[in-house]
Amino acid sequence: MPPTPRPLRKLGFLTIGLFDEADPGRGHESTLEIIELGERLGFDSAWVRHRHLQYGISSPVAVLSAASQRTRRIELGTAVIPLGWENPLRLAEDLATVDLLSGGRLNPGVSVGPPMHFDQVKGALYPGTADAEDFGYGRVERLLDFVRGEPVTDFSGTEGFETFSDRVQPHSPGLGRRMWYGGGSLRSARWAGEHGMNLLTSSVVKAEDPDGPPDFAQIQLSHIQAFRAAHPDGEAARVSQGLVVIPTDSASPEQRARYEKYAAERAPRTAAPQGPARLLFAPDLVGTSEEIAGRLHAHAAFREVDEVAFALPFTFEHEDYVQILTDMATKLGPALGWRPGV
Repeated sequence: MPPTPRPLRKLGFLTIGLFDEADPGRGHESTLEIIELGERLGFDSAWVRHRHLQYGISSPVAVLSAASQRTRRIELGTAVIPLGWENPLRLAEDLATVDLLSGGRLNPGVSVGPPMHFDQVKGALYPGTADAEDFGYGRVERLLDFVRGEPVTDFSGTEGFETFSDRVQPHSPGLGRRMWYGGGSLRSARWAGEHGMNLLTSSVVKAEDPDGPPDFAQIQLSHIQAFRAAHPDGEAARVSQGLVVIPTDSASPEQRARYEKYAAERAPRTAAPQGPARLLFAPDLVGTSEEIAGRLHAHAAFREVDEVAFALPFTFEHEDYVQILTDMATKLGPALGWRPGV
């Protein structure tokens, strides 16, 4: 097996945190237990997805605040918060608060664009201002400025018995260097680099060249290269890859069959770009750790990263995630050259 140019330095995982509408508390508790397990197994990071008006985590910052009090070492990230649902100033306050509570372990990932089903939700989300809202990169720039300590008002000082700051409080030094952008296009990758962010890549990219072959790994590689070319840190700029990876080393026969069925049902969308946006999906990687490691070592984009946040499948049971994470940490990670944190 050929070595990777960038040995795997950080192993992370990503969960959507699904729950039953009849018992949402149990689903959230399961997510926290999975994060605790990740720390015990030595994972470097745990990331949570973001879902609004669905049966998944709608408030990842609140969930990670709880996780920060039940862990001591593992980094905690969001992948990603869609800023179309957020007020950047208020979000900056929440992020800084949780970062301080975690001891500087928060890694906020964000993205832009209008909220999903915006026409149906805008009356509740932005009554009276929906048409004036900016859902572009400017929203991220505002968040970055607030997190990094830029002034938000021309007033500060004492008024009566109260003291006011001209920047977001609390301020968490270092958080600005741990802001991530979730991008799947060349434009997003370049923009994230130009603005000194870190780049989250996932199992979805835009196949922007209608005449080019739909090669996921090569497209993702081009994004990583464009990001680093634009970033002040150059080749040292941080990139994390988030493919769906399901090791089966300790899985039962029933689990293996279910995992393979899950991947097979999702496989057709990997053959060609999907929809007007020409979204191209990576195949889910299912198999033994040795088999998966071989496929990753041959993956052009994986060979350019030294951090991953492998995505857990959406619809599995808690016990399945325990098995998958355990195999990732004890089998797959070491096969990729990674060593667990302590």
